[in-house]
Amino acid sequence: MELIEKTLEQEYIYKGKIINTRVDVAQLPNGRTAKREVVEHTGGVAVVALTDDFEVLLVKQFRYPYMEVIQEIPAGKLEKGEDPFDTGKRELKEETGATAEHYMDLGKFYPTPGYCGEIIHLYLAWGLSFGDQKLDEDEFLNVERVPLEKIADDILGGKIRDGKTQAAILKTLVLVQRGKIDIKK
Repeated sequence: MELIEKTLEQEYIYKGKIINTRVDVAQLPNGRTAKREVVEHTGGVAVVALTDDFEVLLVKQFRYPYMEVIQEIPAGKLEKGEDPFDTGKRELKEETGATAEHYMDLGKFYPTPGYCGEIIHLYLAWGLSFGDQKLDEDEFLNVERVPLEKIADDILGGKIRDGKTQAAILKTLVLVQRGKIDIKK
């Protein structure tokens, strides 16, 4: 069976600074139609910054939708037309003050494929050097260095609930365990 749905109509409900929302009418594989609610987002980037001691730079910040402070890897929104790799380097510097000699593409992450088109590009960075943070005017966060193995335990224990952080950290851990990353280079 062909699984593709064809968009027949689109109606925008809201257009904002970060997201747009719309309701589509889609033709289903069986020929019937259904409404699809869609959140449009320009996408984002997240970076696992790994020190020579196998510590990861995590940021702690208040996330309004959950009304709590969460730990996550440095991340940020893509500007329209911006290269994800450039965004990753910028966000790492802005949020942690770190720059990296080496980067590895860890792939793309779809955080909520049921209703949102956001794609988060994941990177691993190592060979770090440090300078000053350059936080946005409305950005408040603390940076922590946490051993990679401890973060993995915290993910498995339910302490770290951010999806992009879970995916990127567990990918990094597997790469490290398999000897695919030489952070001393």
